[in-house]
Amino acid sequence: MTSDTVRPDVAGLPRVDTGVPGLDLLSLGGFPRGRVVVAAGPVGSAKTVLAGHFLAAGADRGEPGVYVTLEETVDDLRRNLSTLGFDIARWEESGDWAFVEGTPRYDAHLDEVVPTHVDTLLAQIGQAIDHTGATRVVIDSLGAAGADGVEGLSRLRLRGLLGELRRLGATVLMTVETDHEGDRALPGRGAEQYVADTVVLLRNTLEGESRRRTVEVLKMRGGGHRRGQFAFTVQPGRGMVVLPLSVQELGQPSTDTRVTSGSDDLDKLCGGGFFRDSTVLVSGATGTGKTLVVTEFLAGGLAHGERSLLLAFEESHDQLHRNARGWGHDFDQAEADGQLKVVSAYPEAATLEDHLVEMKRLIDEFDPQRIAIDSLSALERVGSAKSFREFVVGLTSHVKARQTLGLFTASTDALLGGSSITETHISTLTDSIIVLRYVEVFGTVKRGITVLKMRGSDHDREIREYRIDSSGLHVGEPFRSVAGILSGNVVNLVQQDGLSPSGS
Repeated sequence: MTSDTVRPDVAGLPRVDTGVPGLDLLSLGGFPRGRVVVAAGPVGSAKTVLAGHFLAAGADRGEPGVYVTLEETVDDLRRNLSTLGFDIARWEESGDWAFVEGTPRYDAHLDEVVPTHVDTLLAQIGQAIDHTGATRVVIDSLGAAGADGVEGLSRLRLRGLLGELRRLGATVLMTVETDHEGDRALPGRGAEQYVADTVVLLRNTLEGESRRRTVEVLKMRGGGHRRGQFAFTVQPGRGMVVLPLSVQELGQPSTDTRVTSGSDDLDKLCGGGFFRDSTVLVSGATGTGKTLVVTEFLAGGLAHGERSLLLAFEESHDQLHRNARGWGHDFDQAEADGQLKVVSAYPEAATLEDHLVEMKRLIDEFDPQRIAIDSLSALERVGSAKSFREFVVGLTSHVKARQTLGLFTASTDALLGGSSITETHISTLTDSIIVLRYVEVFGTVKRGITVLKMRGSDHDREIREYRIDSSGLHVGEPFRSVAGILSGNVVNLVQQDGLSPSGS
């Protein structure tokens, strides 16, 4: 066994990789070596996917494994697991992966389903371990149907089998199918609970109209682990990806370097532009110019040779290019030169977890100096408030960890004043907040802009009028005759004092 796959945690307990991105972080290094792990969950909670990852992590490093299937046939397993990117055929050929099939079989002569005898199964497992020298064993699965398909597989014999596997030094992952979700995901009785050194709960719960998968390390004898439920997703070609959002660390470096926002007027409001590694939120109602700010932000980066990425969830790729042309920016040429990448997606096309994994992949592959997301509010309706909050944390922490300049937009429901749920979720996570508002002044609707927050820098604190034309956004003078712009309760002070209106 290679040294990079066995790691001790803080208590000195040797670990082996789970093979699941993010899960080793939750388990503080992986599953305990030479012990029994139970993964319990209902249908659709990715138990078999986890089992496949566990064996694949070993096989890929020359650590043989045996997969004992009690429900699915070997052919079905081989085909299904291969869609996750596992090269099972190669590992079987090299002797690093072996299947043992314990599924009941149909006897045409008897016209009935014949279960596998336990002694036959145990002999097959022993032969496979002897033949491969396996250090990892998967038993998938006990519970709803698996155990019933093996004649004579009592809890006592199961305990004996697991004890023998532990004696041989194998790390065993046993999946258990349950009929319940949530806190009742683990059966109340059964030897698998008592012989297990580690218990992992997999959930597939319904939140609103969509399902959300989570994983929890319930217990780990002799070792530490992170507590609580953590979201995960399963993707073709990648398999299971855990998103341990609440354990992100604030360890990224910081810089005093300033870069342009793309607008000279906005740079002045911000005290000289954005910090190179900052995240910026632009909040406003529909039509206030959020997409224009995004366009100028990207164009400003392109003008300085910075690779820029735009992830859009409200407008199509061609529409965004047309808008840019209307403001004098050639996004078509920038994409042709490989300096710009515009990706449009429909929010409901995937879960928040899937969106986050894909966005992180695009960021890592394109490696931009600037990234804009228009808009986060469109993604807000995909999941629950908790899911959206975790999504925002995961996204902003990934952008900041790469020291990439990020600009996000959020829409307010009210045309005049107010805030959005999106803004509430992300405001504390961003370094700067720029607010765009409609302002009614004596029967005329104008637009107002202010820099509400900018960490580590002085900035203009007045609410100024701005206008939009074919050349972009232009910031003017402060509003002097009105109050209550941010709250939406606008009061025309000049009229209130009985004076005649004169401008703003």
